Amino acid sequence: MDEYLARLRAGTLKLYALEQELSPGEAVWLRRRYIEEETGVSLEKVGSYTIGVDRVVKKNCENMIGCVQVPVGVAGPLAVKGEYAKGSFWLPLATTEGALVASVNRGASAITRAGGAEVRVLHDGITRAPAFAADSVVHAKNVAGWVESHRAEIAAAAESTTSHGKLTDVVTTITGTTVFVRMEFDSKDAMGMNMVTIGGQKAAELIAKETGARLVTLSGNMCTDKKPAAVNLIRGRGRSVVAGVHLNHDQIRDILKTDARTLVEVNTRKNLVGSATAVSLGFNAHVANVIAAAYIACGQDPAHVVEGSMAITTMDPTEHGVYAAVTLRDLPLGTVGGGTGVETQAECLKLLGVAGSGDPPGYNARKFAEIVAAGVLAGEISLVGAQAAQHLARAHQQLGR
Repeated sequence: MDEYLARLRAGTLKLYALEQELSPGEAVWLRRRYIEEETGVSLEKVGSYTIGVDRVVKKNCENMIGCVQVPVGVAGPLAVKGEYAKGSFWLPLATTEGALVASVNRGASAITRAGGAEVRVLHDGITRAPAFAADSVVHAKNVAGWVESHRAEIAAAAESTTSHGKLTDVVTTITGTTVFVRMEFDSKDAMGMNMVTIGGQKAAELIAKETGARLVTLSGNMCTDKKPAAVNLIRGRGRSVVAGVHLNHDQIRDILKTDARTLVEVNTRKNLVGSATAVSLGFNAHVANVIAAAYIACGQDPAHVVEGSMAITTMDPTEHGVYAAVTLRDLPLGTVGGGTGVETQAECLKLLGVAGSGDPPGYNARKFAEIVAAGVLAGEISLVGAQAAQHLARAHQQLGR
């Protein structure tokens, strides 16, 4: 290894090229040792991990030097009454925020005691939106018209690149001489961004060839990927899911230590009025908390938390208590591809019974979406309840310091 270290120091061997000459394990070890020497910082703990690196260095992480470990807790049992997720689940949550797992666990208790969360997938489709430059506004209108009247040809081009993905919708938007073509795909059990990027490229090339429009970028930000955007909140992206549960007066009093009227008022003034006053795209208490923890534990792309955070929490007063619900219009996730193949994350998916491809295709991803939505609902119920009971500071003093 001394020879390779000398070449790294001399600049004749690049860090990213180590896997071309060494096994993945040796490359990771040598790269970490070189960084330790360069910085004078010991990376002993970063170098201690259990996952196999052969796949990871090819598919998940470049210039790998080790792993950062995140504690994983479980919340549950969480009863779910979905179309795909039916039964009781232990939800793995990877986090370093004290009180988060305890809060979701309390919400799960309330939901389970109430008979389970009702959950439904409303819409399913991941998007990619290339931007084209037209010569004039007249040309732009003609480009959009061609797209609208040739959907079958566009679908055939896009689907020629994948054995699973299906183009399900195409929407055009014109801004001056720029034409955005928002293509939506059913990606089955995959989150789907690689799939729609490759398929979208093929479709975009066809559009440019047939219309004379110039393809400027494959992603024109009308997708919209990894950014808060009203178009996703309105039209949906990834899995769009809604979860709800009826809590009676006894459950609200015994578990949440408050009453129905106060619970509804806190949700209205905080999540609805407060979010509107702040001009927020998220009308909820802490949806991002639960999504982030579930995503990290289960091998999802954490950057998509910004999309999932655009959720709306509602609490309707009823004769017997409150009907609490959360609507997640934009929840990109999958059970195959990406980080789902890393061993520790795969174990968490297995814990939920959603690892790998479903039968039929798409079943596991929708089941996973329903479980995550139920977990989000648990987190919302618990936090709103804590604020209604004036217990928020106390909980953080006990668990989050």
